[in-house]
Amino acid sequence: MTKENVNRVALIGAGAVGSSYAFSMLNQAVAEEFVIIDLNEDKAMGDAMDLNHGKVFAPHPTKTWAGTYADCKDADIVCISAGANQQPGETRLDLVKKNLAIFKKIVSDVMASGFNGIFMVATNPVDILTYATWKFSGLPKEKVIGSGTILDSSRFRYLLGEYFDVTPSNIHANIIGEHGDTELPVWSHATVGGVPILEMVDRYDKYRKEDLEEIFVNVRDAAYHIIEKKGATYYGIAMGLTRMTKAILNNENVILTVSAYLDGEYGTEDVYMGVPAIVNREGIRDVVEVSLNEKEQEQFNHSATVLKGILTSNFEH
Repeated sequence: MTKENVNRVALIGAGAVGSSYAFSMLNQAVAEEFVIIDLNEDKAMGDAMDLNHGKVFAPHPTKTWAGTYADCKDADIVCISAGANQQPGETRLDLVKKNLAIFKKIVSDVMASGFNGIFMVATNPVDILTYATWKFSGLPKEKVIGSGTILDSSRFRYLLGEYFDVTPSNIHANIIGEHGDTELPVWSHATVGGVPILEMVDRYDKYRKEDLEEIFVNVRDAAYHIIEKKGATYYGIAMGLTRMTKAILNNENVILTVSAYLDGEYGTEDVYMGVPAIVNREGIRDVVEVSLNEKEQEQFNHSATVLKGILTSNFEH
């Protein structure tokens, strides 16, 4: 029996991030339909063929094909991972000009299809391009979500798990702000199994505050190290995007550190930034406003100022 209301996800951009996301989505059987759209039609077609050949080994068969913008009309989510890549020595913010022009065309073509779902943005600089997608699409702010600091927070939890020798799922700690050089760790709310991390460091001689600072620097600079070694980062973010997709399609009301529009939260407005937010079928239900200490608030304000400076020079307010 055919299910009438199937979940369809459209991917735009079959580069390293996009194809890794497709691979992760099929392996976890998150949606019933998955369409790949790319300027290079042969690449999209090749990916669809390759993925379909492994469908027998997936938990459930996902209908997968190379499509066009017309296929976005019935999509629940359009994930954009298209755009110019970060080159060695280049910051995410260096990519702004190149990718804004690309996004204007992509978002216009998606909206022309009659799309009324949720945009998920993965291309860097993600906070700027999520804002751009919101502006170009005309959709409500809650229906446009960036991957934000979801990967940074995952890296943070992984490294803290290694340090404290516990599984990362028992670490609760967030990186917030710009997905980039001005991001910050929220140490004031970081816990291991419910115990504040700063308390652990004070209580046991084997842990040191200097180590924590080093962990954060490794999180912040992780992309640079990976790009230096293999040219790009894509597996981690692809898994993060899959997690976001599941949260949306399954109406999970789960808290993820995504790039969300701020309208007064954290004392900031008219900018997309990485913050904890409740994600469900409607997109972003609410931004979770964590009380920051004085230093964290200053760092967050600085991050917001950097992003707003870029927005001001690229958008009319």
